[in-house]
Amino acid sequence: MFHLQSLELLHWDYCQRVSMPLDGAIITIAGPNGSGKTTLLDAMRTLLGLECSGGRTFRTYARHANAETAWLRALVDNRPRGRQNSSRPFGSSLLYADQVTLACRIERHGGDWQRRYVMVDGVHEIEALASRPEKDWMGIEAWKRRLEAAGLTRAIGRVLALEQGQTDRLCELSPKELLRLVFEVFGDQEVLDRYDQARSHQQQLLKEVEQATHELSHTQAQLSDLANRVNSYQQYQLRLKERERLASEVVPVLQWAEGRQRTAQSLRELHRQRLFAAHDQRHMADKRAELHRLFEAQQAAKQKLLDLESERKAARAAFDAARESERPFELLAKREEELKTLAAVEADAQELTQRLESLASQQHGLRESFTRANDQSRKAQAALEAMTGQRLPPPPAEVTRFRRALDEAGITHHVLADCIDIADETWRAAAEGMLRPSRWVVVLAHSSDEGRAFSLASKERYRHYVVADAEHAPAVAPKDSLLAALKINAKVPGWMLRQLGGIRCVKDTEAGARAGGEWITPDAYYRDGRGGRSLWVEPREYQFGVSAMESRRKALEAELARYDGELTRIAKEQAEVERQLKDAQRAAQGHKAAKELSERSDEFAEGRARLPALRQARIEASTRMGALEQEHDRALTQSTRSERDYEAAQGGLKASEENVLRVQREHESRRQDLTLAAKASREARGNFPASWVQPAKLQALRDEFENAKQAEIAARHVQAELDTGVWETDPQVQERHARMSVSVLEQSTQLDDRRASNEMARIAAFNARERYIDVLRATVRRYKKNVQELGELAGVLAQAELPHLDNDDTVLAQAGLHVKFNFDGKGEVGLNDGEASGGQQVLKSLILLVGLMKDDDSPGGFVFIDEPFAHLDVRNIQLVGHFLRSTRAQYLLTTPITHNVEVFEPSEITLVTSKKSRGERWAPPIAVLARRPEKALYD
Repeated sequence: MFHLQSLELLHWDYCQRVSMPLDGAIITIAGPNGSGKTTLLDAMRTLLGLECSGGRTFRTYARHANAETAWLRALVDNRPRGRQNSSRPFGSSLLYADQVTLACRIERHGGDWQRRYVMVDGVHEIEALASRPEKDWMGIEAWKRRLEAAGLTRAIGRVLALEQGQTDRLCELSPKELLRLVFEVFGDQEVLDRYDQARSHQQQLLKEVEQATHELSHTQAQLSDLANRVNSYQQYQLRLKERERLASEVVPVLQWAEGRQRTAQSLRELHRQRLFAAHDQRHMADKRAELHRLFEAQQAAKQKLLDLESERKAARAAFDAARESERPFELLAKREEELKTLAAVEADAQELTQRLESLASQQHGLRESFTRANDQSRKAQAALEAMTGQRLPPPPAEVTRFRRALDEAGITHHVLADCIDIADETWRAAAEGMLRPSRWVVVLAHSSDEGRAFSLASKERYRHYVVADAEHAPAVAPKDSLLAALKINAKVPGWMLRQLGGIRCVKDTEAGARAGGEWITPDAYYRDGRGGRSLWVEPREYQFGVSAMESRRKALEAELARYDGELTRIAKEQAEVERQLKDAQRAAQGHKAAKELSERSDEFAEGRARLPALRQARIEASTRMGALEQEHDRALTQSTRSERDYEAAQGGLKASEENVLRVQREHESRRQDLTLAAKASREARGNFPASWVQPAKLQALRDEFENAKQAEIAARHVQAELDTGVWETDPQVQERHARMSVSVLEQSTQLDDRRASNEMARIAAFNARERYIDVLRATVRRYKKNVQELGELAGVLAQAELPHLDNDDTVLAQAGLHVKFNFDGKGEVGLNDGEASGGQQVLKSLILLVGLMKDDDSPGGFVFIDEPFAHLDVRNIQLVGHFLRSTRAQYLLTTPITHNVEVFEPSEITLVTSKKSRGERWAPPIAVLARRPEKALYD
């Protein structure tokens, strides 16, 4: 395995550009907590394709640098471990220089980071590596395979990936797990896996032999069936003859006879229909006479209506004239009453002042009422004018603005108000109330526009939903549901379809209470799981469908008429109050009402005398006009009824005439078809032999098969027997039997050969694994020796119990490596039995860890150990440092800044990290302390 010689970081975490030597046996990374010691180890793990520690990833460190690209570059040793040039660690990658450059490039791609690796001969700087073509770079899986070929196995990778505080985890492994780890590190587990694969292959071959045996048995059964198939050949021939007779004689003759009977029956039925049609045509004259009578009645009703209209206009004019004659005297009487009221208070200044204030207050209140009614009238008039030329009610301004923004952005869409109509007007109020919150939901035509549409909606503060996932309404809506009362011509949100389909339409609240569940009434009273409430919407606010325009228009027209009446009433009251106010103001200025009463007494007396007669004349004119109005309404009703009866009779006559013509056309077409059918029947009879169509022959066929349908069933039955039965159709049965016998013999011989071959392979694999068991025992003894030697170096008695290994799957699966430790003569403790102290746990794990790396024949490799001296006293630190140097491997250790300098004693190179200062972008450079050059232990 190779050694690390140097490491360079560029834009890694908070390191701007750092280079550090690693050409030593033991390198210690020291620094305060949070100064980046684990960051350096994670950099090496990332460069070696391993996972970072503590849930971190290479993306975490790359983001901290806030640069587009981060680099990790290491120079490693590639000197041969023997006399052969191919023994170089990277010889399998065709790299034969004494030094090899390993580099990792981490680049930002969109919102994520991507790492690529390169491996080149010699020493290359980052700037030179950046110019290398993209084909030289590789992904993480290819990189792991390259490093594994260089000696960095996946098991060693597990050791290198141990996180801070997990150095003692090796002693927590079970004996089975520890033995498997030993086999993986020393390469024996791969051989065992190959033996397992060979055994699986042999089992698969055994299954194939069993399958071949089953196939041979099946072939032998087929051979025995050939004799039975010979017997079925004659039955097959008989059924072929029967099928031929049915297809060529029986079925065609019976079909011809039945067709001839049907043609004769149809001709008789056609004659009967012609008689009925002649009867209907004779009744057409009566219908025309009745239509003429209804036309005359309609004209008489129209004339009467015109006469009453003239009389109604005359009565209206007489009423207006009487009213105009009465109005001056009525005003004169009202003026007399006002003067009397004013005369009663004009002598009292305080009471006059109160009357002025009362009249002024009334005038102010009437002006405010007039202003409010006028504003409402203008709003209604504006809404009515906005509906001119529109097919649907206009949307609010915010909806129009947002839809314009979508159109300008090229986003195809529609709103629910444009694609939903009310199919059943009975449920318009219910549908309008339920759909009111969803009127302006925007449905996108393409889901790819969702992001842009959301952005525009956020910018415009659009309060309604914008939906990209929509679907068409089902062809058949649930019966009695609110969805069945709607007509939907575009995609709508799926949640809305499910909601509308689940709402049941009931006639009233009592029926809904009995039914339970979710329902709604025609008056828009809605009940769901939360309770019941009214969803009533005024007709002037209807939105869905063309009928909504008419409902809105009628509601607005009625509202305008009500406002006009209210304005007229207020205007009259305003004129009267203003006149009274002027009189009161004049009285306050000295004008005397009593004087005016005295001066105009004769005029007032004459008005009182003439007013009753004029009022009676007006009442009589009003009564006359009311009577004519009622008579006009009755005449209008009669005229409408007469016109409706006439139109119904006209429609009935037209339908009867069309029916007669249709029957005539159908009769003629049917007659032609039957004529052609009769001619075809005669031609078909000529094609049959004379003996087939004799009456006696036909009767015999009917007695045998009853009709052509039964004959067809018999033919299908025969054909089904031929199709589904097992029939022998080949006359060369004997020859086929001989060939199949030879085939069975050959299969049996081949099967015996395969059984013998598979048994020989099984025995060979068993014997080979039997011999390899000795190799496994040697591996375990080697690891046992390493553990004992390392224990002696650490002053600990370490004993590994050799497991029982035998050429048996169960024995190998249950085998485990038990290791016992004796600290200070206090008795033996196991791997993880809870009897060792924290420091002893670290010592046990270090012995197990270094034992995996210790190799007297092929020294080398490197290990990351995070804070190995934790919980150790001074003596144990010295012992650990001593046996670390004795293993001839390369170690990268971390330790916090401590007063115990013994932790630095074994180090050849010490890297000192520092915390990043507050406000600074980059961390301080890493200090390097190196001992005087000595000959390295792995040279």
